[in-house]
Amino acid sequence: MRYGFAIDQRTCIGCHACTVACKTEHEVPVGQFRTWVKYVDTGEFPDTTRSFGVMRCNHCTDAPCVKICPTQALFKRDDGIVDFDNERCIGCKSCMQACPYDALYIDDNTHTAAKCNLCAHRIDNDMEPACVVVCPTHSIWVGDLDDPTSGIARLIGTHETTVRSPEQNTGPNVFYLGADHAVLDPLAAPVADTYLWAKPDAQRLATAADLPGDPTTRARTTLNTAHPRPWGWRVTTYLWTKAVAAGALAIAGLAHILGVDLGWLGAYGAPAVALLGAAATGALLIWDLKRPERFLYIFLESNWTSWLVWGAYALAAFAGGAVLWILAALLEIGWAQTVLAWLAIPFGALVAGYTGFLFGQAEGRDLWQSPLLFWHLLVQAGMVGSGALLVMAPFEDLSSGAIAFLTRAFVLSTGLHLMMLGIEYSSRHASRQASVAAHIITHGRYARLFWLGAIAPAVLAAALAAPAWTGSGSAVLLVLAGLLAQVALLDYETAFVRAGQDPPLS
Repeated sequence: MRYGFAIDQRTCIGCHACTVACKTEHEVPVGQFRTWVKYVDTGEFPDTTRSFGVMRCNHCTDAPCVKICPTQALFKRDDGIVDFDNERCIGCKSCMQACPYDALYIDDNTHTAAKCNLCAHRIDNDMEPACVVVCPTHSIWVGDLDDPTSGIARLIGTHETTVRSPEQNTGPNVFYLGADHAVLDPLAAPVADTYLWAKPDAQRLATAADLPGDPTTRARTTLNTAHPRPWGWRVTTYLWTKAVAAGALAIAGLAHILGVDLGWLGAYGAPAVALLGAAATGALLIWDLKRPERFLYIFLESNWTSWLVWGAYALAAFAGGAVLWILAALLEIGWAQTVLAWLAIPFGALVAGYTGFLFGQAEGRDLWQSPLLFWHLLVQAGMVGSGALLVMAPFEDLSSGAIAFLTRAFVLSTGLHLMMLGIEYSSRHASRQASVAAHIITHGRYARLFWLGAIAPAVLAAALAAPAWTGSGSAVLLVLAGLLAQVALLDYETAFVRAGQDPPLS
């Protein structure tokens, strides 16, 4: 059994009865929607055409929101309905990033994720969803797609249908008949400066100029709902704090293995940075939850397909390792220090790089799907981790060999970071969504932040540190280089996280 919808846009009159029925049935807060009607106008007055599109959860066969949810709050029923349990939800908003259809939102009343659940409570009582019952033109069909005798299966089998974002390969189970391409393609119809009865939300207005649109039809969205960026500065900062933590401990571990004596910096400074960075990362992640009091659900209700869960366990283990490192140094247990040094490298890589897999599960954000992302996160950790140690180096009388080791690690990782940025933003992207987001970074609203805030400081940092390659250089310049690297990464992550969420999905 596989429940789904068919929406006949040939007969839809855009009356919003489905929207009102849905809001009434589920007590959806004002300004939020589980189902809504999008308007798109094409042509020039007086030769204009208005098309409608009913937008909602697609109850995907391969639902990315279910995979990424860390607490199993989202789940797929045996009948194919993707439902949710708001008693388990921690409000991490990762499901909103995973959905390519803008179907999820954080309910203002419960502060948990919510979406269309095909009126599962009505289905269980042999009733049709509220939107189907009230539609005056019978434009919304519902039923078992796997039953060839059902009305919806016969309708889809005898008519040409389309789905939204088929390139995402999620297997959407909402099929459209006669829908205009500009309605289903969120990049084809940017908003104008106004809607029919309201102003577009700030996010859509700010992004409209960066969308390609259709110069032939001049399609424009004249009514839609607001979908602000789910993740903001806390996630941006978290990417930096865990990179510093992972990089500092991994660099110290490598130094220990290679016999490079970092003195107090290696014994206490690096693990202290790692511990503080891991603690700050955890605090930021909890702070960003809409239900922070439920953060332990990540460990108590773990969904092992979610990289948010794996990341939480990795951070906890990493912090524990940093504490053991400090204890081993205090007690002068050499073998334990060596074991922890070897472990610091893979665990540092996991802490730094797991976000690459987490962002990979955010299937609604194509810019974040880069195959380079995991490796780039490791390089970034090396850059800011070694940079942090360079900032602390003047407080320890390090040998020229130790200074050379830290400088080389810093210059090489910074150079690799710049090279990977060049590859990422000079090559073709796998989708139009990713191309639009990349263009916003390099030539759009974040261009100044990218070139002057992320690229220039990184280049300058490498140039300032390079003279100390052999171990002799100005301590002041090395400190400045280390600080510039932190600024460069924070600015880049700001542009990367924001731009990835800017292209509209509905």
